[in-house]
Amino acid sequence: MEMSMVIWLLAAALSVAFFFKSKRRNGSATRSATVNNLGTQKVYTKSEVAWHNKRTDCWIIIKDKVYDVTSYVEEHPGGDSILAHAGDDSTEGFYGPQHASRVFDMVDEFYIGDLKQ
Repeated sequence: MEMSMVIWLLAAALSVAFFFKSKRRNGSATRSATVNNLGTQKVYTKSEVAWHNKRTDCWIIIKDKVYDVTSYVEEHPGGDSILAHAGDDSTEGFYGPQHASRVFDMVDEFYIGDLKQ
């Protein structure tokens, strides 16, 4: 039981380390595509998000917000598990026990807009 907790903590720490490594490699620029020229927020339909369902074009939905995680797919410590819901709702998996709480702040870098209700 203790060994599984150590492995889980190690995986969480590696997740954070990989994220920061990827952020440095890609620069510190965050996405500004969420606001169009009129200053309004971009809104996507579920069918628009669904088109972005590949390793090289990966969008996910988390709590009705849309994230373009394409640049993070190769860095994801969970491997291809990030692709399980590519182009779809990833809320349940995102809030799973495998993610350290710090990942909740990190995901903001990938935010591109809201899901149309």
